[in-house]
Amino acid sequence: MFFMRLILASFLGVILLLPFFADAATVRIKDITDMEGVRSNQLIGYGLVVGLNGTGDRLTNSIFTRETLISMLNRLGVNIRNQETQLQTHDVAAVMVTADLPAFTHGGNRIDVTVSAAGDSSSLTGGTLLVTPLMAADGEVYAVAQGSLATNAFTARGAAASITRNVPTSGHITNGAVVEREVPFDLAHRHSLHLSLRNPDLTTASRIAAVINRTLGYIASVQDPRTVLINLTTNDPITTLARIGDLTVTPDSPAKVIIDEASGTIIMGADVRISTVAVSQGNLTVQVTETPEVSQPGPFSDGQTAIVPRTNINVDTGKNHHLTVLPTGATLRELVSGLNALGVGPRDMISILQAIKADGALQAELEMR
Repeated sequence: MFFMRLILASFLGVILLLPFFADAATVRIKDITDMEGVRSNQLIGYGLVVGLNGTGDRLTNSIFTRETLISMLNRLGVNIRNQETQLQTHDVAAVMVTADLPAFTHGGNRIDVTVSAAGDSSSLTGGTLLVTPLMAADGEVYAVAQGSLATNAFTARGAAASITRNVPTSGHITNGAVVEREVPFDLAHRHSLHLSLRNPDLTTASRIAAVINRTLGYIASVQDPRTVLINLTTNDPITTLARIGDLTVTPDSPAKVIIDEASGTIIMGADVRISTVAVSQGNLTVQVTETPEVSQPGPFSDGQTAIVPRTNINVDTGKNHHLTVLPTGATLRELVSGLNALGVGPRDMISILQAIKADGALQAELEMR
């Protein structure tokens, strides 16, 4: 009987603690930080797509496509530059090829590429990208792309209507480029490394350093709200970084309200608080509707058909919109509930939040976009 009571008490204690654990959302350090120097590099190239079904560039309009095609044919031993015949093909398109070279990618690895039309081509569906060197910002070639495109788009046309699904002038080639040059980064012999927070916050950086020092010894120190320095001189760098990445912390975030006036979007963080403030919303609205009617004379009469105006006027004084008082320290849920009780939409809510901030009652950063 004693053991049954003990088990029941433990079970109830776990249930009572569940809400506290639910509120404290923890994340892994590797999910909110980046390692210094470990990043991808952007690549770009210019090439030709062939095999299009009459949807390529018009060579009379896209001069760069015509010159590129002539130069490529000359390199392949086909000399048409001095010929009097005019190129009329519509199955070739000039394209820009882009790709990301991930960190720790070695020669011979394959990466995905994106192909986008550069001329007046209407569709790249069914095309094949010819050999295209991909260069980085330093002008060096790091990969070479070639392969068949997949656009996941289609176009259907008729005499009086057409339909296009997705974007037929942009395609993708999975594993379409072979890496020829790698970006060296010696992670195994680093003596120190910086962890960069994706959302800079001094509290979060301090928590990261604290959990690392508590688990692995004093090897972490906070440099600024974005940077945590890791000392790797006394430990194996790879093993240490792997263990650090799996450690969990509870990130902190500043109280912020983000407003996008163009789309009417409002985003408020969980820590947004307001001081005591009274809010009322409602304007005088006058709606005038004209619905003219046609008056016809009786049969066999000398009357004339006339249009008789009819006007409907509705006035909304906002009498159903009441003054709402939000108490000191109101939470995000109370703030939203209070504004929804007034029957306001996103546009009106933006004006109310701006007015609350101007009054000094909104204890959060207001960011307009």
